[in-house]
Amino acid sequence: MIRKVVRRIPHIPSSEITPKSIYLDRRAFLSASAVALSALAIGFETRDASAATLPVTKKLVTTTDPPSPYKTVTTYNNYYEFGSDKGDPAKYASAFRPKPWSVAVEGACRKPGIYILEDVLRPHPLEERVYRHRCVEGWSIVVPWIGFPLGDLLKRFEPTGDAKFVEFVTVMRPAEMPGQRGLLAALLPWPYNEGLRIDEAMHALTLVAVGLYGEELPNQNGAPLRLVVPWKYGFKSIKSIVKINLVAAQPPTTWSREGPAEYGFYSNVNPHVDHPRWSQATEHRIGEFLGRPTLMFNGYAEQVAHLYEGMDLRVNF
Repeated sequence: MIRKVVRRIPHIPSSEITPKSIYLDRRAFLSASAVALSALAIGFETRDASAATLPVTKKLVTTTDPPSPYKTVTTYNNYYEFGSDKGDPAKYASAFRPKPWSVAVEGACRKPGIYILEDVLRPHPLEERVYRHRCVEGWSIVVPWIGFPLGDLLKRFEPTGDAKFVEFVTVMRPAEMPGQRGLLAALLPWPYNEGLRIDEAMHALTLVAVGLYGEELPNQNGAPLRLVVPWKYGFKSIKSIVKINLVAAQPPTTWSREGPAEYGFYSNVNPHVDHPRWSQATEHRIGEFLGRPTLMFNGYAEQVAHLYEGMDLRVNF
């Protein structure tokens, strides 16, 4: 059982916000941070000079932890459409073409349709949000995302009272995604899909991300748009979305369908509910030598715990 908590996003003093000029200059940032030694061991890369800089209207920082190195965020990924190894997405995603792009909106809403990417993005001011992230395998990172609240997007489609859940579906392009073809295609049923309860989807922290570190999303991070739900394990934050379906019943989702004992529909970060094959009590922040305790709801309990008041989170894991 979870007690009632205050529903607000904490104010972060400006003195605790990592300046954009610091995290964009990774050499300067890393030399001054606790992750310098491990980052230097990995090495530095040159960014794609063609990456577009995104305009940002405001910034929300939800952690005082420094952002993870850009190289880590863009080369250590779970994105099975490009392969099961953490380095496969960065290795194979260059053949993926994220533009032109469209998103189909279906189900219990008054404005269904197929929306081109420009129409999806145009009405929404972009925000920078620095979020902690926790992967079900035990590793964690901190990412400065660029995007806008999913709730703002869903309101445009005017969900009806029957919209109790939101299903998301990833693009199906075997010619560009090696994980969707050949022997690798047996890893999972494609296309990948995920889902949220409608109140989770409408929560202020739930983000449609279109960029990171001030630039457009790299292909390996889910270009051109992906979901970011910081209080849930990483696999809930589906990438390269092509369909949003508002439905009355809880949708089956890829990982909970394939491994129901290991990957529940809610997948909230919870140190008290272990994965059957490993503990979730601690996590390893990429770039740090020592582990750290896993925080309930990944440290966002003050903002989201009320969504699950009265629920048994060992059953609804």
